[in-house]
Amino acid sequence: MTRDETPKRGESSGDTGARGDREDGDCEVDPVTLEILRNQLEGVAEEMGEVLIRSAYSPNIKERQDCSTALFDADGRLIAQAEHIPVHLGAMPEAVAAIREHSPEPGDVWALNDPFSGGTHLPDVTLVSPLAPDVDGVGDGEIVGYAVSRAHHADVGGSTPGSMPAGAREIYEEGLRIPGVRLVRDGDLVDDVFALFLANVRTPGERRADIRAQLAAHDRAEERLGDLLERSGETVLDAFDGVVDYSRERIETEIEAIPDGRYSARDVLEGDGVSDRVEGADRPLPEADTDAEVPIEVTVTVDGTDVDVDFAGTADQVAGNLNAPLAVATSAVYFVVRCLTDPEIPPNHGCYEPISVSAPAGSLLNPDAPAAVVGGNVETSQRVTDVVFAALAEAVPERAPAQGQGTMNNLVVGSREGGFTYYETIGGGAGATAESDGIDGAQVGMTNTLNTPVEVLESEYPLTVDRYALRPDTGGDGTHRGGVGIERSLTVECDATVSLLTERRRTRPRGVAGGTDGAVGENLVDGDPVPAKATIDVEAGTSVTVRTPGGGGHGPPEERDPSARAADQRDGKVSRLDTDADRPDGNTDQHDGTTDE
Repeated sequence: MTRDETPKRGESSGDTGARGDREDGDCEVDPVTLEILRNQLEGVAEEMGEVLIRSAYSPNIKERQDCSTALFDADGRLIAQAEHIPVHLGAMPEAVAAIREHSPEPGDVWALNDPFSGGTHLPDVTLVSPLAPDVDGVGDGEIVGYAVSRAHHADVGGSTPGSMPAGAREIYEEGLRIPGVRLVRDGDLVDDVFALFLANVRTPGERRADIRAQLAAHDRAEERLGDLLERSGETVLDAFDGVVDYSRERIETEIEAIPDGRYSARDVLEGDGVSDRVEGADRPLPEADTDAEVPIEVTVTVDGTDVDVDFAGTADQVAGNLNAPLAVATSAVYFVVRCLTDPEIPPNHGCYEPISVSAPAGSLLNPDAPAAVVGGNVETSQRVTDVVFAALAEAVPERAPAQGQGTMNNLVVGSREGGFTYYETIGGGAGATAESDGIDGAQVGMTNTLNTPVEVLESEYPLTVDRYALRPDTGGDGTHRGGVGIERSLTVECDATVSLLTERRRTRPRGVAGGTDGAVGENLVDGDPVPAKATIDVEAGTSVTVRTPGGGGHGPPEERDPSARAADQRDGKVSRLDTDADRPDGNTDQHDGTTDE
């Protein structure tokens, strides 16, 4: 299958050589048993995640929980996924398809991170292991499914610590590229492959421990699936089809309630960052204009129970690192559809089967190798979310929220000598809805991570947290107010490299239905503004501050409950009891005040 082809629903690439050849309908599972097994299968995926998080060494996984786990059947269909990171929703199936082309065998664990072969961006390392539990009378030793884990590793090599260089122009600058290699064979670690990986990262001890945590999660998946097969036998495998059919039927009912039609929207990214002028940076490249907006256009066609999402009209791939593999755009689409329908529908292959996603080859959302892509996964995915929400808001305006902060506010601080690498995405304001205010200081959209606690951050890294606070007056006004952003200020206690990949520093998150826009964000180094996308070498004692955007408001501000306005002031969300007359644009993003959490 070529990269610019969109798989047809129900299509499966590769030969399973396993249980995937069973005829549909061989065995019916009664509804009560199916519901029990569905929850048990989801429990296996959730337990994988718990093992990974509790076993990991790096704060990015054990504290921020920047990882996802899932179970697939022998055909490579998603059966159960732990509710972890939305940007992994549509990308994990691509990873499984890529590994199945290598004919994996029981006892193997395969690793990959290549965005052009099933990955998203290089720091996200995915492990895939065939599952063939040794259970009498079940499976006959064949592969019955796959366990998958994906974790963001804080450094995988490349030109800068943290593997997220703002000025990358090729994927080779972003770290070690793993196209799909066997990391475990017949249950034994392939030492030379592991050694090659560790030799190309700045923090090999941390990477070794985190990879072993992923392997432990896969061991648990095999153990727990074996337990289910021993208790319920072939019924477990029959339930794979059942849970997929169940989710597909539920999502088709939801989609059918959306009015048929074609819905379009457009939004922009704020330049690709390859020639930002920062102190110590090379002279800007003349062919690159980092301030030029990068458009993303979408047309969503709803036809009965089908949704087709076409990104024709989106910009060509850019010189910088905001390019995003099609799987990343697909993840964003899946996330939006889930938000606007019933988020309680079990997330599996059936839930996404009625949705097709396409983008022109060589475009921002379907780039050609060796394009740089590390920012596409974290920043472009957010804008895709915004634009698909905006398109479907034409169809179901009562369900669509105002825009949230629209960025992950990526901050990386690390030593070029390999002593440490700190990575964090910083929360901001969520968009208000027709029923409620936006959440303050939250991870919005395609990320679902936690923050790094101050105590952990200061004990693990040579960093001091000077301020961690909410930003008043940053949420858009409205009947329901947008969530407010955050200010996070650190002092770097040693010479280090700082990388920032951020958005919404010029274009405000939009309010809807008469609500006003949220405030933009801002990045500061030693109090001086720096570009939204920058990599800077700093000396010990340097202060780095990230002020994140607020969310847009929903509904006319004059209809906001007076008691809610009083609570806004009391809670520090606004600096005064304001009205539309006080704030004609509904924003005071120039206000530098913050309120401690």
